[in-house]
Amino acid sequence: VTQSEANRPTILGLLHPSFYHDALSIAPSRVLIDMPPISCASFSLKPGSCSKPGTGYSYSIISKAPIQGILLLPDNSENEKLPLIVVPHGGPHSCMSTAFIPSYGFLCRYGRYAILLVNYRGSSGFGQESLESLAGNAGSLDVHDVVAATRAVTESGIVDADRVGICGGSHGGFLAGHCIGQHPDIFKVAATRNPVMNISSMVTATDIPDWCYIEALGIGHYDFSGFRTPTKEELCIMWDRSPIAHLKNAIAPTLIGLGMKDKRVPPSQGIEYYHALRAKHVPTKLLVYNDCDHAIDGVASEADFWINTKRWFDKYLRT
Repeated sequence: VTQSEANRPTILGLLHPSFYHDALSIAPSRVLIDMPPISCASFSLKPGSCSKPGTGYSYSIISKAPIQGILLLPDNSENEKLPLIVVPHGGPHSCMSTAFIPSYGFLCRYGRYAILLVNYRGSSGFGQESLESLAGNAGSLDVHDVVAATRAVTESGIVDADRVGICGGSHGGFLAGHCIGQHPDIFKVAATRNPVMNISSMVTATDIPDWCYIEALGIGHYDFSGFRTPTKEELCIMWDRSPIAHLKNAIAPTLIGLGMKDKRVPPSQGIEYYHALRAKHVPTKLLVYNDCDHAIDGVASEADFWINTKRWFDKYLRT
């Protein structure tokens, strides 16, 4: 039997055998695993604001959604200047919550990193206007919001502003690539999973070409009734909205994990970026999981990726 609570590992218990014979009886049980929760605080920023974090939802979520951040801190870190790992979610139309996420709990508790989960404009849960505002603005609006949330935390003095990394998968990897290219002064290291790095080379190889058109060009630019190849002009816009367009500024050591059976974001995306960084002599490492798809969630492969991710951040944020 398990018990789940916000922002803490699942409590795992063993029921007494008598429970199976009489579910209405009160049977003794034994707790097998009960780990303590991780400290968590949330804050909201007005779009365009880089002010210090407040608390709660003090801004309207009807017409102007806030940029929301959820900051995880390890125990007994009050007198520590912690390194920070920024985590923008994938989707992009999903969201981060205070539910316990084992991978980030691992980095926070055992790596002793502050973890900033960012809900940028385009995230779900903040109204339709906010959700649709990202379409046609990927690579700019979402990047702006991630940077604003990051600056709010670094300027608060809670973390070490000189030791900031970024970690994300899919669209989160897309944002990681953008952030190290557009803001190399802030983000010193990156770890990505199946990242989108060049929309123009992904559009005809993915099972979601609509994502490429709508996020890069805007709502109304994709015909769901039939297939067509993108025009020269559309490919140029897709390239401009991709992390590869900012490659010349990227200097952050970058870890790339790829599921070789991924049909959503083809492995060629990460491989292209890996070789591009190597050509610039930027430290980079490629992890290949032959039996995994987009999620990289097999027991062995998931564990391998997150252990390597912790080691990667330890190498470049702890030395």
